[in-house]
Amino acid sequence: MLITGFPAGMFSTNCYVVADEERREAVVIDPGQDAAPQVRELLAEHGLTPVAVFLTHGHLDHTWNAQELADEYSVPVYIHPDDRGMLVDPGEGMGKVLASMIGVMEFREPEKVIEFVDGEDVDVAGVRWSVDHAPGHTRGSVLLSIDVPTEAGPAAVCFSGDVLFQGSIGRTDLPGGNHQQLLDSIDERLMGRDDQTLILPGHGPQTTIGAERAANPFLQDLPGATKKGRFGL
Repeated sequence: MLITGFPAGMFSTNCYVVADEERREAVVIDPGQDAAPQVRELLAEHGLTPVAVFLTHGHLDHTWNAQELADEYSVPVYIHPDDRGMLVDPGEGMGKVLASMIGVMEFREPEKVIEFVDGEDVDVAGVRWSVDHAPGHTRGSVLLSIDVPTEAGPAAVCFSGDVLFQGSIGRTDLPGGNHQQLLDSIDERLMGRDDQTLILPGHGPQTTIGAERAANPFLQDLPGATKKGRFGL
């Protein structure tokens, strides 16, 4: 399996491309500002055909190029229904100061939109994706988890969007944010996972559940932070 990515745009948002190399099909995750050219290059370099765009949440720095790429390749965009409105009106989730940055720019929904459902498994590009609703950063934030085959057995990987970062958590001061709700989401949706679970966040470097359980200052008072994860994905 191929998992690759790059930071895109002024917010350095991590855009990921995930593919089953035998099927040559790919999922693009969070193509933010100016991500489209690099996505096209990655697809061409690896001989991949995109079959879907996944969005971890509706903030513009994660969705900016989603409609462009989805419509170009005639593939659906997946997003949680609570954040779907931001595809058309990104200012809804930005607050007045950040919304002023986009001025009179117009946005529209992609031609095909599929809504994520909490707790569902989605089979796309030969990969089974587990979807967990994790509100707090936005109302519709989701965690997208897969098992990656390795010689040592399946390795758990979670694309955490802006829920959990290395040494930090998502901001909650924008519309739809709620600090306690975010902490509850992390405790309920992430802290029970195995310490080796790889976290690929929306910004910054990758990390693991074990590393964040041990050292992330925002998690130290969570009930699950004191328990070694045993349940994996």
